[in-house]
Amino acid sequence: MSQAAGKKRPAFTLNTDGERHPVENSLAVAAVSIGLCALVLGFIPPAHFFGMLAGVIGLPLALYSQLVSATTGERWLNVVGMVASFVGAAFAVSHGGFSI
Repeated sequence: MSQAAGKKRPAFTLNTDGERHPVENSLAVAAVSIGLCALVLGFIPPAHFFGMLAGVIGLPLALYSQLVSATTGERWLNVVGMVASFVGAAFAVSHGGFSI
């Protein structure tokens, strides 16, 4: 029996370096969550104000999270959050931006 057959595959984790990074993980998850909210709200014309607000909050948050990230998994989530925030804010601007 090989040694690899007895190993249990670890669950999904952002801590690929063997250390714990609770603040960095939280920032990365928040960045991708707010970015996806901005993206969804940016596509909805009546919700353009909230999509723009989420985009304006999500993009700097993702940039800061990228600055302090420690692992590749966190960096992947940060980039997804950045792109989603930017695209969501761009769609929100096309629907009216911060105008009420």
